[in-house]
Amino acid sequence: MTINLLSRNATDNVRQQIATRTIFFLAGLGMSAWAPLIPFVKSRIGIDEGSLGLLLFCIGAGSMLIMPFTGFLIGKLGCRKIILSAGFLLCLDLPLLTLIDAPLLMGAALLVFGAINGIMDVAMNSQAIIVERESGQAKMSGFHGFYSIGSISGAGSVSILLWMGVTPSFSIGLIATLIALLLLIASADLLAKSEIDGEQKGGTLFALSHSKILFIALLCFFVFLTEGAMLDWSSLFLNAERGVEKSQAGLGYTLYAIAVTCGRLYGDRLVNAIGRYRMLLLGSLCAAGGLLLVTSINVAWISFVGLILVGIGISNIVPILFNAAGNQQQVPPNLAFPAVTLVGYVGLLAGPALIGFIAKYSNLTLAFSCAIFCLLLVSISARAVTR
Repeated sequence: MTINLLSRNATDNVRQQIATRTIFFLAGLGMSAWAPLIPFVKSRIGIDEGSLGLLLFCIGAGSMLIMPFTGFLIGKLGCRKIILSAGFLLCLDLPLLTLIDAPLLMGAALLVFGAINGIMDVAMNSQAIIVERESGQAKMSGFHGFYSIGSISGAGSVSILLWMGVTPSFSIGLIATLIALLLLIASADLLAKSEIDGEQKGGTLFALSHSKILFIALLCFFVFLTEGAMLDWSSLFLNAERGVEKSQAGLGYTLYAIAVTCGRLYGDRLVNAIGRYRMLLLGSLCAAGGLLLVTSINVAWISFVGLILVGIGISNIVPILFNAAGNQQQVPPNLAFPAVTLVGYVGLLAGPALIGFIAKYSNLTLAFSCAIFCLLLVSISARAVTR
């Protein structure tokens, strides 16, 4: 009887792992599917780059506005209801982004888009930490790896469809349909309310008042700041500082993104083999070393190699930090994740602006070098985070 119970629990956990990977994949799919639509939206609405920047800011604003309330919602409703609700709202909101032609309405739709992704981010990580804990093995890096695969699939498939002459509305409609199907497939194995541990006390500020959560949140800020710099400035750096042609400069970020994806897919095996402390220490040092190559040697191909090293090194830092946030004993996971993620998103939004500000008054190489300092802070903190 005991053997049958253990076998059933193990089977349930495997099914929950598959469902969690599915949710991470569709979250990345839905978020990245928007990127190829940006030029079409700009043209349809008839706005300049400044107005487009304000619209894009609505995505980050929507995420940050909802995150302080996600812990309460997850505590009350559970991961399953939150993930399914957010997922189906995503299926409705994505097609709207291809139809709206008024700036204010587009801003509202993007605000909702950001809120959906923000609450999905917290809910799926809350599920992931519980599923990982019950499995008894490292799983978080693999879950985040499926988000990366979804991101590549979303941006790539929509780009190909648009290149083939398929309309934006039909292209995004296919993505929304796929997301809805994946949600239905995963729904039965998502965690219900009774499986969310910890009592509901306070909110984001309550969580950040605890030293461990604040410490992890600040490290997430530094890592997300670095990731934001890679996303928004790597192509420009290669073009302006290393003389790479504009048509080829995007290859740097592509190589970085592929390295992140591969690193996350193999990250769990490495964590199980060498432990989270060594993984966090070596990963942050690898990323810092890669950035040092990028900023100190004025050779284009070395910069490409450096960006690959940054991607490999940084790939498992966030999963390890999220694992630490979910397993600390001061605050329940459904309160810890919104706090840590919120501070991380501030870094993601502030990072590119900070890089631009420093570059304006010095140069882009010096601005990029600041991210090395951020990664070294993670290295120094590795033991305290993982103990």
